[in-house]
Amino acid sequence: MPPTAVLLVVDGFGIGAGDPSDAVAAARMPAWRRLSESWPHARLKASGAAVGLPVGQMGNSEVGHLNIGSGQHVPQDLPRIDAAIADGSFIEMPNVKAALNAARGNHLHLIALLGPGGVHGHDRHALALASAAEVAGVESVRVHLILDGRDTPPRSAVSYLAEFEAGLARVAPRARIVTVTGRYYAMDRDTHWERTARAVAAIAIGIGERAATAGAAVMEAYARGESDEFIQPTVIGSWGSGEVVQPNDVVIHCNYRADRARQLARALGAAEFTDSPRPTSLPVQLWGMTQYTETDGPPPLFPPLIVPSLAAVYEAAGLRQFHVAETEKYAHVTYFFNGRREGPFSGERRLLIPSSRVATYDLDPAMRTSEIADAVCAAVTAGDEALIVANIASPDMVGHTGNLAAATIACEAADLAIGRIADACAAAPGTLLFITGDHGNAEAMCAPDGSPKTSHTLNDVPLLIAGEAVRGRRLHDGELRDIAPTLCTLVGMAPPASMTGHSLLAEDADSSGRLGTQKK
Repeated sequence: MPPTAVLLVVDGFGIGAGDPSDAVAAARMPAWRRLSESWPHARLKASGAAVGLPVGQMGNSEVGHLNIGSGQHVPQDLPRIDAAIADGSFIEMPNVKAALNAARGNHLHLIALLGPGGVHGHDRHALALASAAEVAGVESVRVHLILDGRDTPPRSAVSYLAEFEAGLARVAPRARIVTVTGRYYAMDRDTHWERTARAVAAIAIGIGERAATAGAAVMEAYARGESDEFIQPTVIGSWGSGEVVQPNDVVIHCNYRADRARQLARALGAAEFTDSPRPTSLPVQLWGMTQYTETDGPPPLFPPLIVPSLAAVYEAAGLRQFHVAETEKYAHVTYFFNGRREGPFSGERRLLIPSSRVATYDLDPAMRTSEIADAVCAAVTAGDEALIVANIASPDMVGHTGNLAAATIACEAADLAIGRIADACAAAPGTLLFITGDHGNAEAMCAPDGSPKTSHTLNDVPLLIAGEAVRGRRLHDGELRDIAPTLCTLVGMAPPASMTGHSLLAEDADSSGRLGTQKK
């Protein structure tokens, strides 16, 4: 068996400016600093074109794990959908046609994340669908907006709403916004079904807070002390007063990222559903912008692009592997890391650790980091698996709360885990430890005006490799896609042709002709 490789992804762990808003710099992280002084490390680009996103688009956990796991620039859904809209092929896609045809004579409901955050969805895709529905002769279009405040500034919905309403009036003048809901309710992914149920009640039967207009709903929520993410499900105008979702209505969920679309999609469209009470008018005819699950999810407008992965390399070699995360990041070390493959590979063991049941993670900033470390250390000591993939969620999930003090604690909890895992690896001869981030977040907790920042960043992330095989060696800077071929090279497996990344080991990078900044 090749040497054991431990790949530890510290979520939201970017390289910041070291200013007062940098929770990574503020945290007491002796293990990380000790390792950085002893082992080769480098900077990796984790946003924009370096991960297959538009230039200037911040990275995210889905994209990060796809690039890390596949060793290539994975075609991302945002530019893929944008391109189809721009060249006109969007309206010719089979499932777009099918959905719009089914909506004729019924109502078409568009569930859309408002704003330009671009991590889970983009409201321009909803405008494109509304325009296509107008051209196709769909007479009734109802829009259910999800407010962001996490990948966008916390109270930015008002300006985005004005832009969206103007666009909607231009392309689909008969369309109406009938609900607005914070993503806390509509995009939960950790089985807080009571949150999902409130979003469903507003969307399906018009039960929730009430407001005369979408703009009024936002302003009244602000007056209640709610920011965009936490705005309670609110019904607009006459929705729910004799006007509700009908069994033959068509619903399109416009989010393209699967993990935070699955619960709402399941509640609206699953034939069998027992996770929470739901209105008797459900299920409806439901489509998703992309594939949300391989089994019982709604048909996707854009079929998935499954890509080869590092996990597949280990399966092909007949080697065992272990993937572990807490529930908030479980999809990332499985579905996304494995190239959008839902089920495990042969020889792949998975462990799901339930995330803490709190309203927001600044109330429990360490999250389940200690339990992740327990599982990784046990696997390293047992020596049964050749590849161990783990995610530490706390810097990202707590970073999203905008609470600098809590994010600092989250980083310190991550450091304790890093130290324990590094010690376990050092005690297992030949073991290699790779530590990286998937995107930035916790290293920039304040906006330029000093207000809390809850979104990801464009910053680079670190890569550190510890183990006797790299003692005294150097790394070049690179991109997330370079991690997998570097790992393959170090454990003695040839990177497959699908991996367009390069080994970052200085002598390997030199021979490949790829240039980079050398790091000690």
